[in-house]
Amino acid sequence: MLQNKSVIYALVILASPILFALAVFPDTFSLGWNQGRGGFLFAMAFVAAELMGLKLDIPKKRLIAIIPIAGVVIVYLTSLEFGLKHYLVSIAPQFHVLINDSWTWMWDFIVIAIFFMVSMTVLFGKRWIRISPAGPIYAAGTAIILSLDAFFPYDSLGPLQYVVPYLVKIDVFLIGLFHMGHATAHGNAMFLVGDHGPFALQVFWPSAGVHSIIIYSLVMMAFLLKMNIPRNRKLGYFAMGVIGTITVNIIRIFSLSIFVLKVSTNVNEFESFHGIAGEIMFLPWLFIFLLIVTYVETKRIKKLGTVQHESDTSK
Repeated sequence: MLQNKSVIYALVILASPILFALAVFPDTFSLGWNQGRGGFLFAMAFVAAELMGLKLDIPKKRLIAIIPIAGVVIVYLTSLEFGLKHYLVSIAPQFHVLINDSWTWMWDFIVIAIFFMVSMTVLFGKRWIRISPAGPIYAAGTAIILSLDAFFPYDSLGPLQYVVPYLVKIDVFLIGLFHMGHATAHGNAMFLVGDHGPFALQVFWPSAGVHSIIIYSLVMMAFLLKMNIPRNRKLGYFAMGVIGTITVNIIRIFSLSIFVLKVSTNVNEFESFHGIAGEIMFLPWLFIFLLIVTYVETKRIKKLGTVQHESDTSK
């Protein structure tokens, strides 16, 4: 019971800056990956999922040691409202930043990622990378993606934009296959004609969900790192996850098209849907996939243990 309590105390302290921001600045939380702090909640969910049920007693001194670290993050979040955010925006041109919002949110995720990593190191030492890596790495991955969006928005980052035309062509094919409307593709642009009239949709790498492949790769590699399973199984799971994430991205673009074809061509309504469509598909998929892998491997290990026990007994 003491072990469970110490883990719960750790989770409360780790979550305190996020809960503070959620309570004091609720308007800053949005499911859009580049529109707010919604990613904080998902990062914390990863941390909680990995720490809950952990059979490890965390010393009281270590719990107390991370409280000031959480306090520093709370001070940072508060300072943003008292001039720090304005300062970050003011220096953005010096670094050739093209999208200020992504630039400012990037710093939030850098801070929360560092907070998680430092706190985990205090709590578990170097073992944290094998105990609870997903949350910190998800936050760090989001910071990386936001930095790319801040410095190389739209189609300016060639390697990430390269795959988008192919995803657009698949989307046009699906629209025709299911007779949802008329669609043509030209590079990364789609021209749609549906129930509410014509609409031109230009797809850039963030809208196509290319960033989710990067985040998936980082989180999945961290997740597989701590699993004691054969390498070929790790590679198999990783490949299946990539295929699943690409499928989710195709569904993501398809859903945006369906919204235009069947729901509305109003730009504001489309932007509202566009802002959350990707994350409400990708993050549940990632959670579910990790749970499935955990379930399958746990069941497999138990089965192997039973077989081994029966073999030893027969001898």
